[in-house]
Amino acid sequence: MQALKSEDMSQLQLVEREEIDEEEDLLEAIDKLTAHGINAGDVKKLQDAGIYTCNGLMMHTKKNLTGIKGLSEAKVDKICEAAEKLVNYGYITGSDALLKRKAVVKITTGSQALDELLGGGIETLQITEAFGEFRSGKTQLAHTLCVSTQLPTSMKGGNGKVAYIDTEGTFRPDRIVPIAERFGMDPGAVLDNIIYARAYTYEHQYNLLLGLAAKMAEEPFRLLIVDSVIALFRVDFTGRGELAERQQKLAQMLSRLTKIAEEFNVAVYMTNQVIADPGGGVFISDPKKPAGGHVLAHAATVRLMFRKGEGEQRVCKVFDAPNLPESEAIFQITGGGIADAKD
Repeated sequence: MQALKSEDMSQLQLVEREEIDEEEDLLEAIDKLTAHGINAGDVKKLQDAGIYTCNGLMMHTKKNLTGIKGLSEAKVDKICEAAEKLVNYGYITGSDALLKRKAVVKITTGSQALDELLGGGIETLQITEAFGEFRSGKTQLAHTLCVSTQLPTSMKGGNGKVAYIDTEGTFRPDRIVPIAERFGMDPGAVLDNIIYARAYTYEHQYNLLLGLAAKMAEEPFRLLIVDSVIALFRVDFTGRGELAERQQKLAQMLSRLTKIAEEFNVAVYMTNQVIADPGGGVFISDPKKPAGGHVLAHAATVRLMFRKGEGEQRVCKVFDAPNLPESEAIFQITGGGIADAKD
């Protein structure tokens, strides 16, 4: 690992430029619309609204776009028409879809057993949700991913930066230092490549997501962490009378997360809390279920259930995934982050 410090440090500073340049070709910048007859002032209005790529533009409804100050229905129609010339949003063949899947980057969790369970690691272009009780390892995995995401792709990393939205005050920069050292990386450089924000209300949390588009359009991000996604919704909405509104606002936030994952080819890792399930019955050994209901269940591509094992050991079970069997892996929490459990 020490040899890595001097030899591969340039790689660890996220400068595998060829890969990044290739990806920039996949993202059509919003200012390319000017070449198709769209006024530069209107492009600026889109950017001010958090839309920086044509791919991202196509993920908005026309109703949303006409809500942007200064954009009439006629202008929005013209903008969408121009964007369709730059981005193909119609049908593609299964073979083309398979080629698109080659853009997926798998980021190591730090534990080989956990990586194998996940089919290679946490994937970009999707949302991975981890739920479980406190001290079950969800935030520890988040801290480990902050570092492993910055490893070169040849070392099962993502060669990209990390955005961390913290709703519970659990992020610890000093925790990053020993994890970086374990991977043979410079802790200062690793911390510089993490952007962090503490959210205090669900509205603040949503606005932080809107502001991310500008940063992700300019720099190579590979991971977005939201720890935890539900906490502020449980605080800001109380009682059954506000449940419908809470779920609607939660759905909007999760939709935004899905769009970020697909627009910028980043992995979204979000932690979730559990609630007691009184209907679980006496025959279920652990009658707890993830918070957020069906809205959250449908948004997450991969759902992982974490629970405590013996000592520092933790168990991760695939709760729901389109391409993974329902299986378990044991890992442990060490000073250097998530690692394989010792027998």
